[in-house]
Amino acid sequence: MKPKLTKLFLLLLFLQMLLPAQIALADTGPKPQMDFQFKYESTEEHPTIISGILYECQQSDCSDAAPLQQLGPQGFRCDPNSCSATAYGFAPYHKIKIEFSDEETRQSNIFKTAGFDSKYTVTVRPSDLLVEAKFSLGILPPIIIIVTCICALVGVGLVVGLIVFLVRRSKKN
Repeated sequence: MKPKLTKLFLLLLFLQMLLPAQIALADTGPKPQMDFQFKYESTEEHPTIISGILYECQQSDCSDAAPLQQLGPQGFRCDPNSCSATAYGFAPYHKIKIEFSDEETRQSNIFKTAGFDSKYTVTVRPSDLLVEAKFSLGILPPIIIIVTCICALVGVGLVVGLIVFLVRRSKKN
């Protein structure tokens, strides 16, 4: 019996050596995002977006502004009508600089991160951009999480109580 196991072990070892070694790639899950929808102040022909840069700042005046780096999924991307950003983590303050098809490069006001999945409206004005966060639930999400946890605990307690009640009742019969 031992020679068979030895042969099987050697065969499996040999097959493993024939398999190519591969690097395992893993993602860390959802990442913070920003979506920018553009609207135009004038009713004239609207220029399209050529390219853009998202600057990240730790200071509220953006004196330490640095472009968001392109690292794997992290980066700032634009199509002709909108822009989006994904990051491993955003700084508290930002501003964007967008180049348009009318050969104008407009820069925005300084704005704060609005949340994990931030949505912004960018008003394109003749000489600059105005970034405003879209409606956010603000303090409501933590309250919703707390209420959901309390309801879940009460629900689990009721289910456990019902099971105990039914088990005791069945033992009496």
